[in-house]
Amino acid sequence: MRFLSALAIVFHVILSLAVIALVLLHSGRGGGLSDVFGGGISTSSLSGSTVVERNLDRITVIVGVLFGISTFALTFLLS
Repeated sequence: MRFLSALAIVFHVILSLAVIALVLLHSGRGGGLSDVFGGGISTSSLSGSTVVERNLDRITVIVGVLFGISTFALTFLLS
């Protein structure tokens, strides 16, 4: 049982770091801190959703759902 909980914690930490990295990869969409640092310069040709952005969105959602599931699993495993 100890090995299983240690493995679940390591998996949870990896997922949390992946969620952080994936969220930081997203581009800002106006009005945020990205505008302060020069991210607000976008033209109409650059504002469309590309295949890469859609795939990044899908991967972020999948990793976020796995993170939520691992959070609940750790709650029940360690309680």
